[in-house]
Amino acid sequence: MSGPREDDQPLLSVRGLGKRYGDRIGCRDVSFDVWPGEVLAIVGESGSGKTTLLNCISTRLEPTTGAVRYRLRDGQERDLYEMSEAERRLLMRTDWGFVHQNPADGLRMSVSAGANVGERLMAVGQRHYGNIRGTAANWLERVEIAEDRIDDRPRDFSGGMRQRLQIARNLVTGPRLVFMDEPTGGLDVSVQARLLDLVRGLVADLGLAAIVVTHDLAVARLLSHRMIVMKDGAVIEAGLTDRVLDDPQAPYTQLLVSSILQV
Repeated sequence: MSGPREDDQPLLSVRGLGKRYGDRIGCRDVSFDVWPGEVLAIVGESGSGKTTLLNCISTRLEPTTGAVRYRLRDGQERDLYEMSEAERRLLMRTDWGFVHQNPADGLRMSVSAGANVGERLMAVGQRHYGNIRGTAANWLERVEIAEDRIDDRPRDFSGGMRQRLQIARNLVTGPRLVFMDEPTGGLDVSVQARLLDLVRGLVADLGLAAIVVTHDLAVARLLSHRMIVMKDGAVIEAGLTDRVLDDPQAPYTQLLVSSILQV
């Protein structure tokens, strides 16, 4: 997989991030950067803190400690938690995407596939019905959904189709950063493979940065340039994906990799 575009400043910077739930630690002292065009995987077993971390850096959950800074399109770097709620909402509608593990959490199940994609376009100011419908149809085709399904509702789609529709809904506004929470979770192996190929192609074509949370090391290898490995809320290893998977240094990472190889 080709590396990120050359750029002298990170798109997202996380420093000393921590989240506590009373006495329980969700994540602690996490720091990393994400560069334009780069895909970062956050891997670990259930309960490792990876989803808590994702929710903190995507402003869905306020951290207890630390800072998350994002570089806007005008080059200005802002602390996400010093921005107003309205500014963060605008960011989530325009510059960011969020692909949920369960597509029903990221789609409106009661409106058509075309309307699901069109809503994001309307959120960024598009008003011409014909243009919106045409763009939606184009994006359905890009995610391998037949154009004649544009007026069908997601509840009539398979799990794999719903996930592809959710991806189209997120990417139609040309975001610069997409968060993905176990994007292949719950899908059959053959459906997973098609979806991963699709995601990898779109991320490369659009030059997106992405942060992918997964427990599946095969997903991490296929999609990401770099990865961080979490255990008990902390990062225990980080580096280029191929390096971490081919030559893991931390005993826990070695255990994760060897358990996959033995399956």
